[in-house]
Amino acid sequence: MKIKEIDKVEVTTLQDNYVDLLMRDNSAVVARAVPLKDMEVKNSLLAEHGFSALVTVSAGDAARSILFDFGFSAHGAAFNARALSLDLTAVEAAALSHGHLDHVGGMAELSDLIGKKGVPLVLHPEAFRNPRYIKFSEEFKVSFPPLTRQKVKDAGFSTVETKEPYGLLDGSILYLGEIPRTTDYEKGVPNFFYRQDDREKWDDLADDTAIVMSVRGKGLVVISGCAHAGIVNTVRYAREVTGIDAVLAVMGGFHLSGADMEPIVEKTTEALKQFNPTYIIPTHCTGRYAAGVMEKAMPDRFILNMTGTKLTFG
Repeated sequence: MKIKEIDKVEVTTLQDNYVDLLMRDNSAVVARAVPLKDMEVKNSLLAEHGFSALVTVSAGDAARSILFDFGFSAHGAAFNARALSLDLTAVEAAALSHGHLDHVGGMAELSDLIGKKGVPLVLHPEAFRNPRYIKFSEEFKVSFPPLTRQKVKDAGFSTVETKEPYGLLDGSILYLGEIPRTTDYEKGVPNFFYRQDDREKWDDLADDTAIVMSVRGKGLVVISGCAHAGIVNTVRYAREVTGIDAVLAVMGGFHLSGADMEPIVEKTTEALKQFNPTYIIPTHCTGRYAAGVMEKAMPDRFILNMTGTKLTFG
């Protein structure tokens, strides 16, 4: 599928699991949030177990923006957008990585900041699976709050449901759609389940996806939400769909946190290294151990992300 080349991608993280307002490692790529308001140190930001980003692509003098995911709580990502003095009224569309709460919770308040109704939200139809839950035993199951089509409508978005790759902003951003599972080690989360037709089924999170951009002369920028399909599978599919092998940046939650995922951290890291990305930016659910392994394996490519950080690839 053809993807338009762009000159620059800016990714401003509205929500991530981590924040450190003392970081002073700014560069041409990294811009950290400044904790000042009225020249006083009082401009805080909220870190939560969730992800949301404002993604702006530029070609020549024209810049266009989408929202990718909405964070965990109803107010967190919107609070951060206000604290960062971001104007979301130029947002033209939104994309959802998958239907879990830590990516949809702030939908309504972020929609209010966009300030217009009917903005298209592209998602996989299986994002509306319900009920979804984590099964610790037959007696102990923890449910995810459901995402429904009515909730999306009430938030002011217009749904575009697709399993296939879908172009946003006239093809400048590619929503990947359903990602084929081709590696033998990225098997998903074993205790995620849902019910359908009164039957319990293992939740393979078929709705999990990512967005992709192509920076002129540099390669692909791939951003995942949680990469439940596997971050290696995700990058493979991005290259296959676009026909572009060069990878500029791989960013997002890689869902490698916890004992179930630890055995595949080294193999995943090695596979990511083989893609030869210029930058690797693990976020959200990647986990402390996996992020540390990646930083050690790719020290010159690793970027520590956090709430409020703006990354510029161009």
